[in-house]
Amino acid sequence: MANPLADCVSSLRSSNHLLSNSISILDSGVNDFPRLAKVLQTTKHFELLPSSALSAAQTRLLSSLTPEFNNLLARVETHLDRLERREQNLIARCELLEGRLSMSGEDAEAFGKRASGRKSIAAEGDGSREALRLKQLRAKKERLGYAVERLGLQAQQKERQLRLSVAAQ
Repeated sequence: MANPLADCVSSLRSSNHLLSNSISILDSGVNDFPRLAKVLQTTKHFELLPSSALSAAQTRLLSSLTPEFNNLLARVETHLDRLERREQNLIARCELLEGRLSMSGEDAEAFGKRASGRKSIAAEGDGSREALRLKQLRAKKERLGYAVERLGLQAQQKERQLRLSVAAQ
C-alpha cells in the first residue's frame, strides 16, 4: 500500500512544482502588465471623418461666413462711395476756387488800373489786402490740390485692398 501512496505523493509533488512554475510565469506577466497596457494603448493623432460630415461642416462654415463677407463688402462699398463723393466735392471746390482766383486776378488788374490815377494810402492798403487774400487763396488751392491727390491715392489703395481681399476668398 505504500507504493500507491508514493505514486500519489510524487504526482502531488510534480503538480505542486508545475503549479509553482505556472505562478512564477503568471507573476512575471502580471508584473509587466502596466508597461504592456501603456505600449498597447493607441493614440489617435488624426481622426478620419466621413465626407458627408466634412461637407456638412463646410456648408455650415460657408453659411456663417457669407453674411459677414456681404456685410464687410457693403461697408467697403459705402466707404468707397463716400470717398469718391468727397473727392468729387474737393475737385469741384478746387475748380470753383481756381475760377474765383482767376476772376479776382482780373478784378485786381481792373482795380489796379482804376486806382493808378489816384494814389491814396487807402488804395495801397486795399491792394495789399487783395494781395494777401490772393496769396491765402493760392495757398488754400495748393492745400486742396494735395488733399485731392491724397484722397485719390487713398481711394486707389482701398480699391487694391478690396481686390486683394476678394481674390483671397
